[in-house]
Amino acid sequence: MSWAYQNPVRVQFGVGALDQVAPAIAGRPWALVTYDMDLFRALGQRIARQAGPPVTIVDDIQANPDFADLGGVCRRFAAAGRTGVVVALGGGSVIDAAKVLAAAGGDFAAVRAHLVDGTPLDAGRVLPVLAVPTTAGTGSEVTCWATVWDAAGGRKYSIAHPGLYPEAAIVDPALTLAAPHGLTLATGLDALSHALESLWNVNANPVSAQFAIAAAREVLDVLPRLLEQPGDVALRARQSQASLLAGLAFSNTKTALAHNISYDVTLRHGTAHGIACSFSLPQVMRWAIGRDPACDERLAAIFGPDLPAGADRLQRFLEDLGVPTDPAAHGLAPGEWVRLVDKAFAGERGRNFIGRRELAAE
Repeated sequence: MSWAYQNPVRVQFGVGALDQVAPAIAGRPWALVTYDMDLFRALGQRIARQAGPPVTIVDDIQANPDFADLGGVCRRFAAAGRTGVVVALGGGSVIDAAKVLAAAGGDFAAVRAHLVDGTPLDAGRVLPVLAVPTTAGTGSEVTCWATVWDAAGGRKYSIAHPGLYPEAAIVDPALTLAAPHGLTLATGLDALSHALESLWNVNANPVSAQFAIAAAREVLDVLPRLLEQPGDVALRARQSQASLLAGLAFSNTKTALAHNISYDVTLRHGTAHGIACSFSLPQVMRWAIGRDPACDERLAAIFGPDLPAGADRLQRFLEDLGVPTDPAAHGLAPGEWVRLVDKAFAGERGRNFIGRRELAAE
């Protein structure tokens, strides 16, 4: 057996870590990518007091960054002048948008051509990114890709480039305290999906698996309590660390079938990503059981030796959190569900799944 694991991101973790952003900027001209909200303005000002003012602030980032918006964002970013580093302060959409800006060199057409036609990115134009997540689920702070949507065309793309690994991930769990219940739930389940999807994955390796096992066990233990005690900083820290570990896992494997299923659910029905990629996890786990001894052993470290019972436990876990696992509850008629799963098996992430295609119709 041969394998490799690689992740170049320097991680700074802990309550108060936000104060490490300015030293990481290290005097370079910097741009802030964030949300247009009072909370994020205040956090940005806190960084600016230590690092000096940013060259520009991009604060009109939309959820699920889309072709329709990113062209204008890239033009405004380029018009601001020379930038040495991009600081992404926000959730997954902010970090993904920051990576697009870092790769585009002011020209979204270059990114679009890369996504649609496979045109190589100019590595010399990719700017360094400092990722400061304010949610606990995306894992984007330690991956080299970003999700880009084309809602008008009904497509989801993923930009990937080694230069898009953030230079540093600065993870301050206190920044997640403002996340409301729905966002805490969806992002927490996104982290769980990242962990499990990296296990039933053709690209799994012993290092990614250990990160994934630790992450999944932690989310299963912490998330229900965190939803009941959202102001508990210790629980926020545990969930943030679990999200980070899941990110370190799938940074090497990418995701698998449940994520491929989720994209159309989000595009067609507007379902939040973390819900769309998690409601199918019990069924996907059942399709994975028995396909690979190493995967079964790793799943047993999370759910115990009776894996079918473990899948039932996972289903109860989701439903107890208010996430139904019946596709119909997410707007999917039986025929549409079968077509969607068959399509997902054929997709890039679906091909990472260790299960067999014919199981989709069972």
